[in-house]
Amino acid sequence: MEKEYILSKVDHTLLKQQSTWDEIKAVCDDAVYYNTASVCIPPSFVDRAKKYVGNKTAVCTVIGFPNGYNTTAVKEYETKDALENGADEIDMVINIGDLKSREYDKIEKEICNLKRICDNKILKVIIETCLLTNEEKIKMCELITRCGADYIKTSTGFSASGATFEDVALFSEHIGSQIKIKAAGGIQSFEDAEKFIALGASRLGTSRLVKLMKNETNPNGY
Repeated sequence: MEKEYILSKVDHTLLKQQSTWDEIKAVCDDAVYYNTASVCIPPSFVDRAKKYVGNKTAVCTVIGFPNGYNTTAVKEYETKDALENGADEIDMVINIGDLKSREYDKIEKEICNLKRICDNKILKVIIETCLLTNEEKIKMCELITRCGADYIKTSTGFSASGATFEDVALFSEHIGSQIKIKAAGGIQSFEDAEKFIALGASRLGTSRLVKLMKNETNPNGY
């Protein structure tokens, strides 16, 4: 599997709390140069980033991030605001406490509401797999399929651990045929990325792969 092909599946990500605009611009430049699927950045930078990159790459941002326990009304406002600022893709975090409490209707309604707001823009649903049982992961596959979100996503990268091969394989067995998979958090190498893709992931949330590619290629002045 060619590295350029793998990079085309990457949401090149910078979500650290201390991120500056200069750092966000650099990540945007990387995303354009290496032709990644998108650049994934905090909501406060979406407006500037979209104006900066135009249509050269998709701008992705996060909603209810990283804990997911904002009210649905807050997530809806965040989503509308991000879209108005130019976001092309939305990665939302579910309310994990609601899932643990088996309040499935509440979770489903929230996802459906955000997908309605997103309309033809991409919605990815982060379920934070490291905090869930396999039964809960399978239930989320069912709810996300019913809502017609675009992706199920493993992790925020801010919790105990990130994506695992086992979780992506589990998603592949239980998600609806129209739902795609994003593996995020802890992807260490192109070999890992290739295995995630082979198991069914269509997107990879990471910053490491672009850094590895830059170290390998090191083109003049870049």
